[in-house]
Amino acid sequence: MPSEGGPRPDGTPALLERYLTLTGEALERVRPGAPRRSFLAGASEDFLGMARAYLADAKHFREKGDTARALAAVSYAHGWIDAGVRLGILDGGEDDVRFTPFR
Repeated sequence: MPSEGGPRPDGTPALLERYLTLTGEALERVRPGAPRRSFLAGASEDFLGMARAYLADAKHFREKGDTARALAAVSYAHGWIDAGVRLGILDGGEDDVRFTPFR
């Protein structure tokens, strides 16, 4: 039996599904935060594009049965979203569950 906080291979598929759901919901809710005609508007689109690409990769890896790579990819996807919200180039609203705002 693994120690608390130790590896839990039996929980990885459930964890992956939780993160896929959380990240999918975050992508549905987040919006570009920079003014449309500003330099940072391009950065907003880049961050969203990277998050979408990594989420798609995660789903692909899950379908192939590669849970470890799927979990890594979905983590990167959510990292792009969180970084964008924290920097202010993406707008997560007042949602502190799906996003990590600066203040």
